[in-house]
Amino acid sequence: MPPTPQQIKIAADCWRKGNEAVTKENWDFAISMYGTSAKLVPDNLTYRQSLRFTEYKKYDNNMKGAAMAGMKLMGPKGKIKKCRMGKDWKGIAEAAEEGLVINPFDPQLNADLGEALAAFGYQEVAKFAYEQSLKFDPTNIDVNKKLAAIYEERCEYNEAVKCWKQVLKLEPTSGEARSKITALDAKSVMDRGGYEGAASTRNVMAAHEVARRQGTKGTADGPGMSVEADLQRAIRKESANKDNYTKLADHYKREGKLEEAEEQLQKALEVSGNDVNIREMLEDVQLDLMQKALSIAKELARNQAEDPELKKRAAELANELTKRKMEVFAGRVERYPNDMRIKFELGVEYMTVRKWQLAIPLFQQARSDPRLKGESLIRLGKCFGYDGKGQLAIRQFEAAMPEIKFEDKPDIYKDMYFTAGKLYEELKNPKAAEDAYQKVLEVDYTYRDTIDRLNKLQGGTDAPPMEE
Repeated sequence: MPPTPQQIKIAADCWRKGNEAVTKENWDFAISMYGTSAKLVPDNLTYRQSLRFTEYKKYDNNMKGAAMAGMKLMGPKGKIKKCRMGKDWKGIAEAAEEGLVINPFDPQLNADLGEALAAFGYQEVAKFAYEQSLKFDPTNIDVNKKLAAIYEERCEYNEAVKCWKQVLKLEPTSGEARSKITALDAKSVMDRGGYEGAASTRNVMAAHEVARRQGTKGTADGPGMSVEADLQRAIRKESANKDNYTKLADHYKREGKLEEAEEQLQKALEVSGNDVNIREMLEDVQLDLMQKALSIAKELARNQAEDPELKKRAAELANELTKRKMEVFAGRVERYPNDMRIKFELGVEYMTVRKWQLAIPLFQQARSDPRLKGESLIRLGKCFGYDGKGQLAIRQFEAAMPEIKFEDKPDIYKDMYFTAGKLYEELKNPKAAEDAYQKVLEVDYTYRDTIDRLNKLQGGTDAPPMEE
């Protein structure tokens, strides 16, 4: 059952209080607040990461947790065993978190949490839990397999291969591992195509991949020969310096190595005690990774149109990305209340899931920024239109028309007048609708069904109503 709006608000409030407590190094209160957030909204990755990394900080990364942790964990582990018999995944998740407060470095508790979250379909947080488990015990074959399955579903084929290679290392005769590695290597050909930042997924190759295939990457012989090697040496020398991790992450990001960038930012977030600025860097990379996975999934679905599962998976990834963007942008709207761009972006995501009433106030605020005024008014008009408020909708479009020039934004210009024309038709104003459609045809005679709509108007028949 999804969290209620009230639960989401309480969770966000608790998370903010946790952040404030972290700055004062009040670890226990921060953990309590983050724990409440994660319990109320269990699929929110930010809450779960904040909780875990603060627990690590509380114990100064001692790898053993509280004093006499073994005895203290008997209760939570007993609950997990009992809940597992009845497949009570909620109970397992809660008991695992109870135990992780005592020893967040326990690999089995992290694995139990991952399994419970995966059972609910919370892939992103399940992935995080499994990754933490393997960080403390990379020899767990079962966890490697489960994490590999999640990576594969998310089109993170290179990461999945790493897990299966670890399985093969532990079980050299595993035919399953060899088979999966071969299959995933074939799938990862697309992953190596360089999708990040590309407008199209076809015929694109990242610079780092070209270098790798041409053998021009080279190796570093000493200091100054490689940015990556220099930063890795700096990390080994000062493992508690968060800046070295973020610099290496930035280097990886510019090279197109998003998975490596994510790994370094995870470490930076951990050693920093959940620094909010580093968290935002991590969120940005994770969004890029999700976008990359979605691009790959869409390409696979197009190339194998006869497989409905690929199309379904692409749709699931699109929904997951939208949900994650809403979480990230909502947090930033609260942190940066004067940044209209973030409010605009959050409004766009709310429109994707048809939450018009949540999007409307965001666009109303965003239109105060001259750079966003025209597009905000158009978005606002669409929200009013989809919400059945035609008069309010057309007023926004009329206010947007002087702001949008075809020479600057041709696609937005055409969409604006086309949508306005449909609204005028709904409002029984055929003359204004004709004028709007003619504005479109003046610049693009083949745009959508504009010519058909105009012909119907001039012929005296009704055109279809405005649709999403």
